[in-house]
Order: sequence, then C-alpha cells, then structure tokens
Amino acid sequence: MNNLLTILGPTACGKTAFAARLAYDMNGEIISADSRQVYRGMDIGTGKDLADYCIDGKEIPYHLIDIAEAGTRYNVYEWQQGFLDAYGMITGRGRLPILCGGTGMYIESVIKGYEFDGRAFPEFQSLIIGLDISRDARREKISRRLRARLDEGMVDEVRGLIVQGVPAERLIRYGLEYKYVTLYLLGQLKYDEMVSLLEIAIHQFAKRQMTWFRGMEERRGIQIHWLDVEMPIEERVQKVKELWQKQIA
Repeated sequence: MNNLLTILGPTACGKTAFAARLAYDMNGEIISADSRQVYRGMDIGTGKDLADYCIDGKEIPYHLIDIAEAGTRYNVYEWQQGFLDAYGMITGRGRLPILCGGTGMYIESVIKGYEFDGRAFPEFQSLIIGLDISRDARREKISRRLRARLDEGMVDEVRGLIVQGVPAERLIRYGLEYKYVTLYLLGQLKYDEMVSLLEIAIHQFAKRQMTWFRGMEERRGIQIHWLDVEMPIEERVQKVKELWQKQIA
C-alpha cells in the first residue's frame, strides 16, 4: 500500500505554510492539489505564496505548480498522472509525499482512486489532516487576503495575461479572482463593485469546499483528522507526527 500524508482545508486557512513546515520536519516534498495553481503566470490570484516553501532558509520542493500554460484546459485525469509521477520521484528519493490543497475532487481522485476510461489507479493509504478554522476567522482572513492581493498587483497580473493573448472568456471560466478582475478590465464592473462581488464569491467558494470535505467524511467514508488552526504550530506538527507513526505502524 502506498502511504501518503494529505493536508486539506478551506481557502485562507494556512494549508501551504503548515504543509511546508511538516515537510521541513518530516523530510517531505509537497504535491499541490490546486486546480488553478497548475497555470503559469497565474500567481497572485491563485495564492501560490511560493515564499511559504522556504523554512529557516531551506527550500521545500513542490510539484504540480506552474506546469500548464494559462488559457489552456487542464483536467483531473491529467492531474492524476502528474501526481503519480511526482509521487514516484519523491518516494524514489526516500522522502515523504505530502499532498496539499483545497481542490476536493483532485484529492479524492487519489484517495478513492478515480478511474478514467477503464484505467485503474493505484491504491493509496492516506493520513488526512484537515485545518479547522472558525467561520468568522475564515471570513476575516479571506477579506484581509483579498485586499493584500489587490495591493500586490493582482489587477496588473490579469491585465498582463490578456495582453499576452490569454482569451478573456477563458480567464472568466477560471472563476473567482480571474473572473471578476477580467470583468472589471472589460468595463463590465466598476472597481468597488468588482471587489465586493469577488469577496462574496470567495466566501461562497470556501463554504463549498467545506461542504465537499464534509461529504468526504459523512457520505464517502473518508476519515479526516481536524486540527484547530488556533493551536500552536509546534503542537499541530507533533500531533501529525504521532498520527503518522500510527499510520505506518
């Protein structure tokens, strides 16, 4: 059985920073499970936060980020194949694969072994850690992060993608930041209206993520060990280490 550590949770809960810390402490590498971070040039809007992959001066290797051109289509089957390649490379180096992200379908496609066109998928035994954040704290973090991304140049990022030839309709299909900023750049929304609608959309997206994760537990029998994000990170890391030792015993 292939062993895997998975970190999941809603947007803005701090998954990447926590997964990177675990990778630092547990000799691991991270496999991203984010359906939009696969695209090159879509950095601020997708929250790649690449600085989070540096812990105490050590760069934590990551996979399945910046592997497709913005404007192209990328699906769960392609991601599965990328996951298998990354998993093989990581375990081949004797390191721990840590799957981290908020795209529930990508995560579940590995945990449940989704098959496409009759092609079997290997079985994985994963310890799944969910980061639990209160609704109010999540909303505050989402709102603060959105304003930070706007200050960092998110509008210019989307404008640059359009200038490079990425079709506006494709950016709109990517949803959330790329949808609403594109509509603003096309003159279909005023700036304040764009910010307001986008903020609402991100809150709704976070609720849908939690609905998916609850469905994994309640309807599809997948155990998730939830850890409160308010718990000091050292305590969370230690708890994961204890659970992992039981997992591989």
